[in-house]
Amino acid sequence: MYKYNDFDDAFLRERTAQFRAQVERRIDGSLTEDEFKPLRLMNGLYLQLHAYMLRVAIPYGTLNSRQMRQLAMIAERWDKGYGHFTTRQNIQYNWPKLRDVPDMLDALADVGMHAIQTSGNTVRNVTSDHFAGAAQDEIEDPRPVAELLRQWSTDHPEFQFLPRKFKIAITGSPNDRAVTRAHDIGLRMVEQDGQPGFEVIVGGGLGRTPMVGKVIRDFLPKADLLPYVEAILRVYNRLGRRDNKYKARIKITVHEKGLETIRDLVEAEFEHTRADFMGFDMQALTQIEKHFQPPAFKQADTAGYEVARAANPAFRAWTDTNLTPHKTDGYAIVSISLKAHGATPGDATAHQMRVMADLAEWFGHDEIRISHEQNVILPHVHKSDLPELYAVLRDAGLATANIGLISDIIACPGMDYCALATARSIPIAQEIAERFDELKLEHDIGPLKIKISGCINACGHHHVGHIGILGLDRAGVENYQITLGGDGTETAAIGERAGPGFSAEEIVPAIERLVHAYLDLRATRDETFLQTYRRLGPQPFKSALYPEAKANAA
Repeated sequence: MYKYNDFDDAFLRERTAQFRAQVERRIDGSLTEDEFKPLRLMNGLYLQLHAYMLRVAIPYGTLNSRQMRQLAMIAERWDKGYGHFTTRQNIQYNWPKLRDVPDMLDALADVGMHAIQTSGNTVRNVTSDHFAGAAQDEIEDPRPVAELLRQWSTDHPEFQFLPRKFKIAITGSPNDRAVTRAHDIGLRMVEQDGQPGFEVIVGGGLGRTPMVGKVIRDFLPKADLLPYVEAILRVYNRLGRRDNKYKARIKITVHEKGLETIRDLVEAEFEHTRADFMGFDMQALTQIEKHFQPPAFKQADTAGYEVARAANPAFRAWTDTNLTPHKTDGYAIVSISLKAHGATPGDATAHQMRVMADLAEWFGHDEIRISHEQNVILPHVHKSDLPELYAVLRDAGLATANIGLISDIIACPGMDYCALATARSIPIAQEIAERFDELKLEHDIGPLKIKISGCINACGHHHVGHIGILGLDRAGVENYQITLGGDGTETAAIGERAGPGFSAEEIVPAIERLVHAYLDLRATRDETFLQTYRRLGPQPFKSALYPEAKANAA
């Protein structure tokens, strides 16, 4: 992984010193909250429902054990002993005191981390496939390019005050695990004539106007990526609406102007921009790539792993759900669930962070990834080490065998924390997970992605959930809408609203009816919820959700 050099470190120290002075001025009253707001947002500090919230960047979701231990220390020293991992591969601290935030930023800088551009109308944290560098289907590790994008976008003078926030996601695999089509710019690595390049997608996004991104370039050589991305941002910066923040994202610009018009403008800007780069970006990429060499994989017998699987049903169940095939023989990708039944999705205690750091150091070549699905990944673990690793996870409450299942729910913080939320998300996610654990059905149900947002801003990605849940306020009462058939992969789709919403008391029984209908409707045990929905369409699922309407129609 990339290691900060002297320039990087000096840059972070200077930024923190500047912000420390700004915080002091806010505390002594020299700055009003309105004056302080743009300054704190530039440093990832929000004012939430109950307290400040610090959002820390984890670029392309990559950490090492030292960094994870530092996150644990920060949680204990300046927060309430836990952190919340988000759908942007960040970590949030929900309870810092304003006077402590500069110290937190200094502690982050000690391990090459920061909170820059995790907020504001700028290029946000660049996200990537959480299996990058390990997946069997990968064309090339996309993280060096993600790091190049991070360095290019950080404090870019032209893009600090865009019409609206701007999000980029990148994957090196044909199978999209980075939700690229729901981003302002999505980059999917593809090959042409044996050379890797990118399919470039623009205009995706969720929120109050969800849209699937459109392909603006079928194939872009890797050497042209940075000037092409800059060209897109320049066009958006000129054309993006500033009169209405709800219509300011690039998805609206593409929709209003048309893809062909945007493509023509980008191509023209690209011809001009490419000349400015003179290839120095590729020289920088060559240096960055040296930081992302594969680890020294070991050779060992895997017989003990197979014996443990045969002897321990709980371990076998965990390996069935929480492991993904690795590109190197004898290795596996381990997904650590932060979704124990009844837990807050994405939360990890300081103790659990340290456990995961230890495991990465002992068994995982000191590499950790954060997924946009709010789980933690150890991308390189030899199968011979899995029984011992599992035992440690079990003792730390981190061995839930539910990756990709109905209790592996994405949920935003909702009205428990967020000032923008109109309904609770966390309790609904907890109740769904606990209910299906009681029913002992989730392994029979199979792959099913539920995503929950507590407001129309869609931080829980509900639009691309197989089952999406949107919490709204209806005359002071929480009301939960259900969407069906969403998909965040390479076959991306926006879920269709099923009908009227449900109260907080009704939503879990509604989900239960929906799932039982799926179990009755699927053609085979291997047919997933999404496959069944696409085969039959929404009507049988709507009938299950609204049995009264079905009875009245009869």
